[in-house]
Amino acid sequence: MTTDLASAIDASDAATRARFEAAMLPWLDAAYNLARWLTRDDTDAQDLVQEAMLRALRYFGSFRGGDARVWLLAIVRNTFFSQHARQASDPLHDSVDEDSLALTDERPSPETLALLAVDVGSLQNALHRLPHALREVLVLRELEECSYKEIAAVTGQKIGTVMSRLARARERLKAELIHHPQGHRPREARQHDL
Repeated sequence: MTTDLASAIDASDAATRARFEAAMLPWLDAAYNLARWLTRDDTDAQDLVQEAMLRALRYFGSFRGGDARVWLLAIVRNTFFSQHARQASDPLHDSVDEDSLALTDERPSPETLALLAVDVGSLQNALHRLPHALREVLVLRELEECSYKEIAAVTGQKIGTVMSRLARARERLKAELIHHPQGHRPREARQHDL
């Protein structure tokens, strides 16, 4: 969008601007983090956050208090999907075979504890290989530390769906890390690391 966030804020009255800044700016990093994982690109993430902040400002009058972080993250997510809705063959809509992945015990297993020792690069590569729906819940839960209820509010899913999708995402991430360990990265990943 060609409208700049600063000029849009200047156009609103001073009281609204102050309330908006106080409520939304503390969550700008969280918005960027989610946008970065959704878009997989720094520049696209910056554009997405700018557009989401413009929408947040535009609809700030409808914000009735509550959790500003959840409200802003939902706007980031919805903005992302509305921008990509026209792309029918978009990999964002990768199907997740809900039945092929069994729910697991939430207590850390020895394998899970071992995964904690994996280097950040391998973890990021594994996250990028996950289907969008699984990556999204992992980012919201593990990186943004959202509660199940907050994730449900951001994604528009039921809490039970969030819980099962998170369990599946953890299992899929573990499988990705096992099948692509640090020393056996694909050739493209090794070249990218240089």
